[in-house]
Amino acid sequence: MGSGKSYWGRKLSEKLRLPFFDLDEQIESSEGKTISQIFAEEGEEYFRLVEKDALHIISESHDSFIMATGGGTPCYFNNIDFMNKSGTAVWINTPIELLHERLLKDKAHRPLIKNLNDVQLKGFIIKKFSDRKIYYEQAEMVVEEDEKSLEKIVEKLFHA
Repeated sequence: MGSGKSYWGRKLSEKLRLPFFDLDEQIESSEGKTISQIFAEEGEEYFRLVEKDALHIISESHDSFIMATGGGTPCYFNNIDFMNKSGTAVWINTPIELLHERLLKDKAHRPLIKNLNDVQLKGFIIKKFSDRKIYYEQAEMVVEEDEKSLEKIVEKLFHA
């Protein structure tokens, strides 16, 4: 959350002239509910199964595309392995301080964090990062925040 997956995914898809998919948006469209509603009404297990199915359907029905996934996507059902086998998984490694700064500004629009104070938000980010890092590190490509320009991402993709 806050690393710029959707932003950079859209920019990259424009530059490479490839279709772009935001996995959360695809799930919301197919379910007719927001991600928050799905979590509240159906639970996380249901959401993760729908997420896995959507990931597979999109990946198996398109040859080339750019996709932004949710931050938890790589952490369930061996999704990171599937992502690496289906294409090039990219981890945008954003420093915790920068994530905190960005999310403080955007809290009102993010249901999972909107009621957290600054200290709680920092703890939330640290916990999610520590729980998920082992999966993120398995991505085929890591883009460090200080490298995060569109040109550098494209260069890494095509010269890796």
